[in-house]
Amino acid sequence: MRAQILAATAELVARDGIVGFRYEEVAELAGVHKTSVYRNWPDREELVADTLLSYAEDLASVADTGDIHRDLADFLVALADGLRTPFGRALEQALQPTLQSPPAQQVLTRIFDQRVAAIRRRLEVAADRGELPRVDSAFLAEMISGPMHLIVNRGVRPFTRADAKRIVDVVLGGIRATAPHA
Repeated sequence: MRAQILAATAELVARDGIVGFRYEEVAELAGVHKTSVYRNWPDREELVADTLLSYAEDLASVADTGDIHRDLADFLVALADGLRTPFGRALEQALQPTLQSPPAQQVLTRIFDQRVAAIRRRLEVAADRGELPRVDSAFLAEMISGPMHLIVNRGVRPFTRADAKRIVDVVLGGIRATAPHA
């Protein structure tokens, strides 16, 4: 039941925005009684927060194949694919500055922190292996995800693996070129 409610909430928030969905619609779409929604989430913002956080976990993982370029490109492709799902649309909707309440801002901060933590763990391994110099994980996450968000949000063309590889190559090349040499 919980998964059904969270999936329905993501779809409705993606369609109608955070302030536009109603508990009755969530219950109908989830195939549950509306009291089930109210009982588990008496606060609408908590329902949205739980929805965004539950789906964000899937978008935060970074594999370790032993090739940092490939792993970050795979991460970008997965993230771009995720932004095309109901959750991704809900997250993009929630990122609109005019719609951010303090609880929504806290959720978005937690989602970003999850992504940065996953990237940080992978970058630490890459640095230990000598694939990269030590780098600010949050900065690198912003540098690689920013261009991807621009391409996805513009909707002019699909985000491709070639785009992901070019972005990662440019960012990692810049990091290597500007790293202090020992």
